[in-house]
Amino acid sequence: MASRNIVSKVLATVQGRCMCPAHSQAYNGGYGNFHRCTSSGGGSVRTTDYAVEMSSSSVVYGPGVTKEVGYQMQRLRASREIREPPNIGLFTDNKLVSMDMVETARSALESVCGKVHVFSDVRIEPDTESIQKAVDFARQHQLNGYVAVGGGSVIDTAKVANLLSVAREADIFDFVNKPMGKGQEPPPNLHPLIAVPTTAGTGSETTGVAVFDYTAMNSKTGIGHKSLRPSLGLVDPENVTTLPSRVAAWSGFDVLCHALESYTALPYTERQPAPTPPYIRPAYQGSNPISDVWSLHALRTTAKYLRRAVADPGDSEARSEMLLASMMAGVGFGNAGVHLCHGLSYPLASLNKKYQAPEYPADHPILPHGLSVIITAPAVFKYTASACPERHLEAAGILGADISNAKLSDAGDLLAEELRKFMFDLGVPNGIQEFGFSASDSADLVTAAMPNKRVLQLAPHPLVEEHLAAIYENSVSVY
Repeated sequence: MASRNIVSKVLATVQGRCMCPAHSQAYNGGYGNFHRCTSSGGGSVRTTDYAVEMSSSSVVYGPGVTKEVGYQMQRLRASREIREPPNIGLFTDNKLVSMDMVETARSALESVCGKVHVFSDVRIEPDTESIQKAVDFARQHQLNGYVAVGGGSVIDTAKVANLLSVAREADIFDFVNKPMGKGQEPPPNLHPLIAVPTTAGTGSETTGVAVFDYTAMNSKTGIGHKSLRPSLGLVDPENVTTLPSRVAAWSGFDVLCHALESYTALPYTERQPAPTPPYIRPAYQGSNPISDVWSLHALRTTAKYLRRAVADPGDSEARSEMLLASMMAGVGFGNAGVHLCHGLSYPLASLNKKYQAPEYPADHPILPHGLSVIITAPAVFKYTASACPERHLEAAGILGADISNAKLSDAGDLLAEELRKFMFDLGVPNGIQEFGFSASDSADLVTAAMPNKRVLQLAPHPLVEEHLAAIYENSVSVY
């Protein structure tokens, strides 16, 4: 973990640095002030939030912690006073199922919990159909505990299976975020879920979000609620040593965008409506001084180690640091949220009909999540920079720009240029044209993106469809 002096430096960066209206201590007294009030009688009624709630999964980090999974499941069951016999499901994908990390988890579970039911039919970039297969499996075997060994696709699939094995009469769309679903409150006290990540990207081991393709709407959607968070994340650096270089690159760019988007999101004091009662406060709350610490450190770590982690799979330090960065960014964005890079990526991935990413399963076209997110990043952050130029300028400096004599008005261009350099170095294709899209598709892409307002509305600028279309158009090529 970070040394004391590194933590001190990170803390120092989030105290009164930004001079924009959203974040400046000098301008508005910091996050504590709010701007949107409506008059009611003789006083003011607050319409924006006034507090931030920080929550995350517990995490155990260290080489070899995967072998603790049996003990940890037993401990979780005991702490919840679960008396029925263990009926544990181990979720993974059809490539990982034959690898050592899955066998280690299975053996550790069986030594404590007896027979383990293995579900290895997780789809990389899951859709509603593949999620339903997992739900059917969980209900058929009446699972009362879950272990997910894999990347974000595996962990997210296990989250939904867990939810719908408790809410046995419910449909997945009862809980999908509005307007695509009903947005109902998940039941409390889901079964224990231990997440064992094998990629350094999604941070799903710490978040209450599960994302999947909604094929009928040509976009991704998901379920976001604190109750979906895994009970525990076992973050084991040994599990990323065999990660293919392309997977390391695309998942690493997901970390970068999690950090950048959460740090530049709408401040939580500007998010509407105010939660009444407080327990309905959303998981994605907007940028806040606690998430800032995690997001900034994740960004610095990614800037330092991602190129190394991709160039040399044997660089155990770089691979370990990126796994930590993924987890830290997960804590940051899991409470602050993401915005345009993610919201605009969903139609790109769902509407992709031909792009087949190297080093990914070849059974269906795959535009990996991290690649679909980073591809619009230069255009996104050039657009959002005017909302908080100091934060964008700081991010550009972290990524390598010389900002010693830079003007705030240069922030967007500088950050966009550093992102393009990073993307070029790691072999990102030259824009969405490489995935089969052109400028003429921008209107359709915006239409498909707009239902994802849960994330889009956290952008620091108000949503304007013409502006979103321009981002797509400016991302047709990036070099």
